[in-house]
Amino acid sequence: MERFIDTFFNAAVLARYAPAILEGALVTVLLSLLIVMAGTVLGSGLACLRAYRIKPVSILIVVFADMLRALPPLVLILLAFFGLPNVGIVLSSFMVLFVVLTLVLAAFAEEIVWAGITATPKGQWEAARSTGLSFTRALIFVVLPQAVRMVIPPLTNRAIAITKMTALGMVIGVPDILGQATTAQSFSANASPLTLAAIAYVILFLPFVIASRWLEARFAPPAA
Repeated sequence: MERFIDTFFNAAVLARYAPAILEGALVTVLLSLLIVMAGTVLGSGLACLRAYRIKPVSILIVVFADMLRALPPLVLILLAFFGLPNVGIVLSSFMVLFVVLTLVLAAFAEEIVWAGITATPKGQWEAARSTGLSFTRALIFVVLPQAVRMVIPPLTNRAIAITKMTALGMVIGVPDILGQATTAQSFSANASPLTLAAIAYVILFLPFVIASRWLEARFAPPAA
Protein backbone atom coordinates (compact mmCIF):
# COMPACT_ATOMS: atom_id res chain seq x y z
CA MET A 1 0.00 0.00 0.00
CA GLU A 2 2.82 2.41 0.82
CA ARG A 3 4.38 1.78 -2.59
CA PHE A 4 1.02 2.32 -4.29
CA ILE A 5 0.51 5.65 -2.53
CA ASP A 6 4.05 6.77 -3.33
CA THR A 7 3.52 5.91 -7.00
CA PHE A 8 0.08 7.45 -7.55
CA PHE A 9 -0.42 9.93 -4.70
CA ASN A 10 3.05 11.25 -3.88
CA ALA A 11 2.33 14.45 -1.96
CA ALA A 12 5.60 16.18 -2.90
CA VAL A 13 5.12 15.47 -6.61
CA LEU A 14 1.47 16.52 -6.52
CA ALA A 15 2.33 19.82 -4.85
CA ARG A 16 5.18 20.51 -7.28
CA TYR A 17 3.18 19.97 -10.46
CA ALA A 18 -0.31 21.06 -9.40
CA PRO A 19 0.19 24.60 -10.86
CA ALA A 20 1.13 23.12 -14.25
CA ILE A 21 -1.93 20.86 -14.22
CA LEU A 22 -4.08 23.87 -13.34
CA GLU A 23 -2.67 25.76 -16.33
CA GLY A 24 -3.48 22.75 -18.48
CA ALA A 25 -7.02 22.73 -17.10
CA LEU A 26 -7.51 26.33 -18.20
CA VAL A 27 -6.34 25.44 -21.71
CA THR A 28 -8.69 22.44 -21.76
CA VAL A 29 -11.65 24.56 -20.65
CA LEU A 30 -10.91 27.25 -23.24
CA LEU A 31 -10.55 24.67 -26.01
CA SER A 32 -13.70 22.85 -24.97
CA LEU A 33 -15.83 25.99 -24.92
CA LEU A 34 -14.56 27.16 -28.31
CA ILE A 35 -15.02 23.74 -29.90
CA VAL A 36 -18.55 23.26 -28.57
CA MET A 37 -19.72 26.73 -29.63
CA ALA A 38 -18.12 26.68 -33.08
CA GLY A 39 -18.90 23.02 -33.83
CA THR A 40 -22.55 23.26 -32.78
CA VAL A 41 -23.17 26.46 -34.73
CA LEU A 42 -21.42 25.14 -37.86
CA GLY A 43 -23.21 21.78 -37.70
CA SER A 44 -26.61 23.40 -37.15
CA GLY A 45 -25.96 25.78 -40.03
CA LEU A 46 -25.10 22.89 -42.36
CA ALA A 47 -28.28 21.04 -41.32
CA CYS A 48 -30.35 24.13 -42.10
CA LEU A 49 -28.61 24.53 -45.44
CA ARG A 50 -29.34 20.89 -46.22
CA ALA A 51 -33.04 21.55 -45.53
CA TYR A 52 -33.22 23.54 -48.77
CA ARG A 53 -32.60 20.22 -50.57
CA ILE A 54 -30.30 21.69 -53.22
CA LYS A 55 -28.90 18.43 -54.52
CA PRO A 56 -25.21 19.39 -55.13
CA VAL A 57 -25.05 21.19 -51.78
CA SER A 58 -26.73 18.32 -49.95
CA ILE A 59 -24.30 15.83 -51.48
CA LEU A 60 -21.31 17.90 -50.35
CA ILE A 61 -22.70 18.18 -46.82
CA VAL A 62 -23.37 14.43 -46.63
CA VAL A 63 -19.86 13.64 -47.88
CA PHE A 64 -18.36 16.08 -45.35
CA ALA A 65 -20.36 14.61 -42.46
CA ASP A 66 -19.68 10.98 -43.41
CA MET A 67 -15.95 11.51 -43.93
CA LEU A 68 -15.44 13.39 -40.68
CA ARG A 69 -17.47 10.85 -38.71
CA ALA A 70 -15.60 7.92 -40.25
CA LEU A 71 -12.03 9.14 -39.81
CA PRO A 72 -10.40 8.86 -36.34
CA PRO A 73 -9.80 12.36 -34.94
CA LEU A 74 -6.19 11.46 -34.10
CA VAL A 75 -5.48 10.71 -37.76
CA LEU A 76 -6.95 14.08 -38.77
CA ILE A 77 -4.91 15.88 -36.11
CA LEU A 78 -1.67 14.30 -37.27
CA LEU A 79 -2.48 14.93 -40.94
CA ALA A 80 -3.20 18.59 -40.27
CA PHE A 81 -0.25 19.20 -37.96
CA PHE A 82 2.42 17.44 -40.01
CA GLY A 83 0.90 17.64 -43.49
CA LEU A 84 -0.38 21.19 -43.86
CA PRO A 85 3.08 22.84 -43.44
CA ASN A 86 4.15 21.00 -46.60
CA VAL A 87 1.58 22.99 -48.60
CA GLY A 88 2.41 26.29 -46.92
CA ILE A 89 -0.25 26.27 -44.19
CA VAL A 90 1.32 26.48 -40.74
CA LEU A 91 -0.99 26.35 -37.73
CA SER A 92 -0.15 26.21 -34.06
CA SER A 93 -0.87 22.98 -32.22
CA PHE A 94 -3.69 24.74 -30.36
CA MET A 95 -5.28 25.88 -33.63
CA VAL A 96 -4.91 22.46 -35.27
CA LEU A 97 -6.70 20.78 -32.37
CA PHE A 98 -9.42 23.45 -32.37
CA VAL A 99 -10.07 23.24 -36.11
CA VAL A 100 -10.05 19.43 -36.31
CA LEU A 101 -12.32 18.82 -33.31
CA THR A 102 -14.64 21.65 -34.37
CA LEU A 103 -15.08 20.05 -37.78
CA VAL A 104 -15.63 16.61 -36.23
CA LEU A 105 -18.26 17.97 -33.85
CA ALA A 106 -19.87 19.89 -36.73
CA ALA A 107 -20.17 16.65 -38.72
CA PHE A 108 -21.96 14.90 -35.88
CA ALA A 109 -24.05 17.95 -35.00
CA GLU A 110 -25.18 18.29 -38.61
CA GLU A 111 -26.51 14.74 -38.67
CA ILE A 112 -28.14 15.09 -35.25
CA VAL A 113 -29.87 18.40 -36.06
CA TRP A 114 -30.84 17.15 -39.52
CA ALA A 115 -32.53 14.16 -37.87
CA GLY A 116 -34.46 16.60 -35.69
CA ILE A 117 -35.52 18.67 -38.70
CA THR A 118 -36.74 15.63 -40.62
CA ALA A 119 -38.55 14.33 -37.51
CA THR A 120 -40.55 17.56 -37.20
CA PRO A 121 -44.13 16.84 -38.37
CA LYS A 122 -44.86 18.01 -41.91
CA GLY A 123 -47.90 19.81 -40.57
CA GLN A 124 -45.64 22.26 -38.76
CA TRP A 125 -44.08 23.29 -42.07
CA GLU A 126 -47.49 23.63 -43.70
CA ALA A 127 -48.95 25.62 -40.83
CA ALA A 128 -45.99 28.01 -40.82
CA ARG A 129 -46.14 28.53 -44.58
CA SER A 130 -49.91 29.05 -44.48
CA THR A 131 -49.40 32.10 -42.25
CA GLY A 132 -47.29 33.71 -44.96
CA LEU A 133 -43.84 32.86 -43.61
CA SER A 134 -41.15 32.22 -46.18
CA PHE A 135 -39.35 28.85 -46.19
CA THR A 136 -36.37 30.40 -44.41
CA ARG A 137 -38.48 32.04 -41.70
CA ALA A 138 -40.51 28.86 -41.20
CA LEU A 139 -37.29 26.89 -40.80
CA ILE A 140 -35.67 29.32 -38.36
CA PHE A 141 -38.66 30.35 -36.23
CA VAL A 142 -40.91 27.27 -36.29
CA VAL A 143 -39.12 24.07 -37.30
CA LEU A 144 -35.60 24.59 -35.93
CA PRO A 145 -36.66 25.35 -32.33
CA GLN A 146 -38.70 22.13 -32.27
CA ALA A 147 -35.85 20.15 -33.84
CA VAL A 148 -33.30 21.50 -31.37
CA ARG A 149 -35.54 20.59 -28.45
CA MET A 150 -35.69 16.99 -29.69
CA VAL A 151 -31.94 16.64 -30.25
CA ILE A 152 -30.57 18.38 -27.15
CA PRO A 153 -29.74 15.10 -25.30
CA PRO A 154 -27.77 13.40 -28.13
CA LEU A 155 -26.14 16.69 -29.08
CA THR A 156 -25.03 17.25 -25.48
CA ASN A 157 -23.60 13.74 -25.23
CA ARG A 158 -21.68 14.18 -28.49
CA ALA A 159 -20.31 17.54 -27.34
CA ILE A 160 -19.03 15.96 -24.12
CA ALA A 161 -17.40 13.13 -26.08
CA ILE A 162 -15.67 15.57 -28.42
CA THR A 163 -14.39 17.85 -25.67
CA LYS A 164 -12.78 14.89 -23.90
CA MET A 165 -10.83 14.36 -27.11
CA THR A 166 -8.86 17.52 -26.35
CA ALA A 167 -6.54 15.05 -24.59
CA LEU A 168 -5.40 14.00 -28.09
CA GLY A 169 -3.60 17.34 -28.29
CA MET A 170 -0.87 15.77 -26.20
CA VAL A 171 0.61 14.13 -29.32
CA ILE A 172 1.21 17.51 -30.98
CA GLY A 173 2.29 19.40 -27.87
CA VAL A 174 -0.87 21.19 -26.78
CA PRO A 175 -0.32 22.14 -23.10
CA ASP A 176 -3.69 20.85 -21.93
CA ILE A 177 -4.28 18.75 -18.82
CA LEU A 178 -2.86 15.52 -20.23
CA GLY A 179 -0.02 17.31 -22.00
CA GLN A 180 1.11 18.96 -18.78
CA ALA A 181 0.63 15.73 -16.82
CA THR A 182 2.71 13.57 -19.17
CA THR A 183 5.49 16.16 -19.16
CA ALA A 184 5.43 16.23 -15.37
CA GLN A 185 5.40 12.44 -15.23
CA SER A 186 8.48 12.21 -17.45
CA PHE A 187 10.40 14.70 -15.29
CA SER A 188 9.33 13.23 -11.95
CA ALA A 189 9.44 9.55 -12.98
CA ASN A 190 6.26 9.19 -10.96
CA ALA A 191 2.61 8.56 -11.96
CA SER A 192 1.19 11.07 -9.48
CA PRO A 193 0.80 13.86 -12.11
CA LEU A 194 -1.34 11.48 -14.20
CA THR A 195 -3.50 10.80 -11.15
CA LEU A 196 -3.91 14.54 -10.70
CA ALA A 197 -4.86 14.85 -14.37
CA ALA A 198 -7.52 12.16 -13.95
CA ILE A 199 -8.94 14.03 -10.95
CA ALA A 200 -8.96 17.27 -12.95
CA TYR A 201 -10.88 15.62 -15.80
CA VAL A 202 -13.45 14.26 -13.35
CA ILE A 203 -13.91 17.67 -11.74
CA LEU A 204 -14.29 19.36 -15.13
CA PHE A 205 -16.49 16.88 -16.96
CA LEU A 206 -18.57 15.12 -14.28
CA PRO A 207 -20.95 18.10 -13.92
CA PHE A 208 -21.57 17.99 -17.70
CA VAL A 209 -22.22 14.24 -17.59
CA ILE A 210 -24.74 14.76 -14.78
CA ALA A 211 -26.31 17.63 -16.73
CA SER A 212 -26.63 15.42 -19.82
CA ARG A 213 -28.53 12.82 -17.76
CA TRP A 214 -30.88 15.55 -16.56
CA LEU A 215 -31.40 16.76 -20.13
CA GLU A 216 -32.15 13.23 -21.31
CA ALA A 217 -34.84 12.92 -18.64
CA ARG A 218 -36.11 16.48 -19.21
CA PHE A 219 -36.54 16.16 -22.96
CA ALA A 220 -37.43 12.46 -23.16
CA PRO A 221 -40.60 11.79 -25.18
CA PRO A 222 -43.64 11.05 -23.04
CA ALA A 223 -44.41 7.41 -22.43
CA ALA A 224 -47.10 5.94 -24.64
